[in-house]
Amino acid sequence: SLSGSEFVEMFVGVGASRVRDLFKQASAKAPCIIFIDEIDAIGKSRDNQISSNDEREQTLNQLLSEMDGFDSSKGLVILAATNRPEVLDKALLRPGRFDRRIIVEKPDLKGREDILRVHIKHVKTEPDINLHEMALATSGAAGADLANMVNEAALRAVRCNRKTVSQEDLMEAVEVIIAGKEKKDRILSEKEKRIVSFHEVG
Repeated sequence: SLSGSEFVEMFVGVGASRVRDLFKQASAKAPCIIFIDEIDAIGKSRDNQISSNDEREQTLNQLLSEMDGFDSSKGLVILAATNRPEVLDKALLRPGRFDRRIIVEKPDLKGREDILRVHIKHVKTEPDINLHEMALATSGAAGADLANMVNEAALRAVRCNRKTVSQEDLMEAVEVIIAGKEKKDRILSEKEKRIVSFHEVG
């Protein structure tokens, strides 16, 4: 498992060399899975790039060459992940390379609750915490956001000199992560309060 950015270096040829080494190791240890996270770091489309001989392009060309040359009967599987599939080079998506796409959506209510349950295991909590309530308040949040919220709740408990995380800590963490600390802590001026009151009244 590697991140795409680990292949890209300042020095020409280093990324291509790392790709060769990766496939050589994988072939020796087959059957195995090669997983490249953030493949867009090396697999960006070359359509509108001015330079045609940079390190990133050499690395991408080497990756394409290795993918064309390996024997799938050896039990070597290549997976990659990206948050930006639209920027990937068309050559990467040709049949025989990354020809199957699996879209991983953000978790639904049950998924968010399950993810929160995994992250809360590592934190001392009060007995009355309600993860369902927190999951309801976090629609559209990704797994990393939920982990961050649990971490923020633990930090809040520590700042308040408590050894356990409360439901209030969790819900406050949701607000801080979703709205941002600056917005949460911001105090409205008298003029802003007046404008908000007129707006709320209609």
